[in-house]
Amino acid sequence: MEEQLRTVANILKGSRIVVALTGAGISAESGIPTFRGKDGLWKKYRAEDLATPFAFQRNPKLVWEWYVWRMNIISKAKPNPAHVVLAEMEKEGILKAVITQNVDGLHFKAGSKNVIELHGNIWRIRCVDCNWKTVLNSPPIKIPPICERCGGLMRPDVVWFYESLPQDALNKAFKLAAQSDLMLVIGTSGVVQPAASLPLITKNHGGILVEINVADTPLTLVCHYSLRGKAGEILPRIYKYLKRKNNGNI
Repeated sequence: MEEQLRTVANILKGSRIVVALTGAGISAESGIPTFRGKDGLWKKYRAEDLATPFAFQRNPKLVWEWYVWRMNIISKAKPNPAHVVLAEMEKEGILKAVITQNVDGLHFKAGSKNVIELHGNIWRIRCVDCNWKTVLNSPPIKIPPICERCGGLMRPDVVWFYESLPQDALNKAFKLAAQSDLMLVIGTSGVVQPAASLPLITKNHGGILVEINVADTPLTLVCHYSLRGKAGEILPRIYKYLKRKNNGNI
């Protein structure tokens, strides 16, 4: 493992455009349950009952109660060392951007600036009638919340099943994936499209893929390096070698 970490640090140092793609696994280390795996939210709720526009039309109060429960968990969560290292790498000009499938906002909380949120943000809400948006600092008290502009229902500004991803975010992600000469694929299951295709775009354009995950994924076989373990432990170790190299020690 250590040899691989040193190798990845060397490649990182020599790369021009490094992009990170992050999934639920990186936030699981901060105590946020994932939708998949043994601690997944799917054990308690069926997605089709909650995370669809049809569910919201049927029972907006039930959907909002679930999101308030999630917001309460996320509000207590703090960025872990993986989030922090990515923010530091961006600050030092090593990392170009983070493309994330997560809606928890922890990358921003850690200090990352250039974050592309493919699936939206749980703290941003929008009106289903006039599309007015606002950002919450805490879970709403009144459920469901009502639009201040037109009196319509407000919904979480996240991408639900059967909905399209925001085109602007998707275009930026595809462009970055094509430009990237190294993509860090961190904590993503590799099964949710179109995010799962981003590493393939990087590879098809000659870029190197480095996967960091606790388990094998469908992307493992196409990655040049697959590092097994928690991102909060592996990324700081890579960063340590990267700093040593910057100081001329490796």
